[in-house]
Amino acid sequence: MDKAQKLRKSIKEKFRKRDKIFGGWLSFEDQSIAELFSSINFDFIAIDMEHTTISNKLAKNIITSCNSRGKPCFPRPVSVNEDILKPLLDAGADGIIAPRVSSSEDLSRLIKNVKYPNLGNRSYGINRAQLYGLDEKEYFKNWNSSSTIIIQIETVEGVNNLRNILENKEIDGVMIGPYDLSGSLGVAGNLKHKKVLEASKYILNICGKHKVSCGTQLSNFDKKIIKETFSKGYNFIILGSDLFALKNWSIECQKIIKNFK
Repeated sequence: MDKAQKLRKSIKEKFRKRDKIFGGWLSFEDQSIAELFSSINFDFIAIDMEHTTISNKLAKNIITSCNSRGKPCFPRPVSVNEDILKPLLDAGADGIIAPRVSSSEDLSRLIKNVKYPNLGNRSYGINRAQLYGLDEKEYFKNWNSSSTIIIQIETVEGVNNLRNILENKEIDGVMIGPYDLSGSLGVAGNLKHKKVLEASKYILNICGKHKVSCGTQLSNFDKKIIKETFSKGYNFIILGSDLFALKNWSIECQKIIKNFK
């Protein structure tokens, strides 16, 4: 088994064992940021393609940068349609973070487009993921058992259907999408509203009962906040993003500059 296969199996096992896992989030397309994030102790790197203009070509470059430094890479695409997922997977993505999974039907469509037969219906092709044909047999043989699927629960429908969704054993992790969830609950942007907190607690509880990893993203954090987040039952955390880091830096610069004007 080559390094890429071992890398995929290793991160999948961490999710399956519900280890404490840290992720980094990329919203900008510059490979330099990917190289920087991949050089620290993140367990995986995620690419936000849902709310950015990162193209498949640029995503391939980011995936390559991450993998070259021993980090698995999970894009979050704008949808889980075949025409969106196929080029990302063949570019070498180690798994997918799927947005707005709200039903068993949504999950079935996701699995169909991510996994090869007999689990899914992903078509066979040769590209970077298969080392341009040099690793095709091993890749095709091991992909279904080594690739990672993380679903985002971001709607009231998704919360209500979570028990049924988690009956499918192909799910490696659940990530709460608090912003979209707040909107679905009628309290858009109020992440501390009782409805959002109760829904998040419910998701954590159901994931715990099904022994499925559950995670969230922290835009602002310190050691205390991270400890509190783990104590609530989360076992994987995405620590901010390149965008949040730049935003926070800009806010601090603005405060400092105002003192001199």
